[in-house]
Amino acid sequence: MSSVAATQFLPVVATPSATRDFVVVSIHDVAPTTQSIVTKVLAGLAQKGIHHCSLLVVPNYHHRGASAEDHEFVTWLRHLEAGGHEIVIHGYFHQRPRQARESFLQQFVTRVYTQGEGEFYDLDYDEAFRRIKAAREEFQAMGFKPRGFVAPAWLLSDAGRRAARDADLEYTTYLRNVVDLRSNEMFPARSLVYSVRNGWRRAVSLAWNSALSGATKNKPLVRLSIHPPDHSHPAIWRQILSFAAEMGRCRTPTTYQDWIAEQRLKRAL
Repeated sequence: MSSVAATQFLPVVATPSATRDFVVVSIHDVAPTTQSIVTKVLAGLAQKGIHHCSLLVVPNYHHRGASAEDHEFVTWLRHLEAGGHEIVIHGYFHQRPRQARESFLQQFVTRVYTQGEGEFYDLDYDEAFRRIKAAREEFQAMGFKPRGFVAPAWLLSDAGRRAARDADLEYTTYLRNVVDLRSNEMFPARSLVYSVRNGWRRAVSLAWNSALSGATKNKPLVRLSIHPPDHSHPAIWRQILSFAAEMGRCRTPTTYQDWIAEQRLKRAL
């Protein structure tokens, strides 16, 4: 593969050092209703040296209105993109309605694990493609060229993954992997992520992520995933900022689209 072919879909943004390992900090559930909190999250991260994040934007979060129709929100996103952040499609509604005759596993995953937010967990190909294509077109109308699609809670069916590829998206991510949808290459990279719905979940998250951060120190890519409610819990937020500061010192902060571009370029050499 030539270097031209490797980078024809994604621009390569220069990084401070091609030999350093990387960190991708992603902020999930970005929407008009979470804009004020996300602004605070980005400010805190910037103070720790993280100036490039992947922003996972929901087109119509919980059916509360189209993000594309909120002009203040769109202007804000354009400003963030101009500053080096990436705009990523994150589901469409970020909700999955309960269905009749669900198995125990389906109920556990969609109700207990995700509280009804696993939108793309079991969508068929046609509906997944329709929603992803609609989201891409809405983003393009706002002036963005999204390269990635990330399903809510990383729950993406095989049909949904094919739909994302056929809708001309470049990559997707799961809890444990990043996937180049063009080559189907899968890159192991476990994400640090928190569950803050109650006290015991927060306690487990703090302990688990502390251990996981140590286990991933020698990995070429580390991922830190932040949800807006994380900011409201002081212990969680302190740990996130501590991780961000540590990772920012020893790794190159980047976005998913630029990291994928880097891997394609390496394959072509």
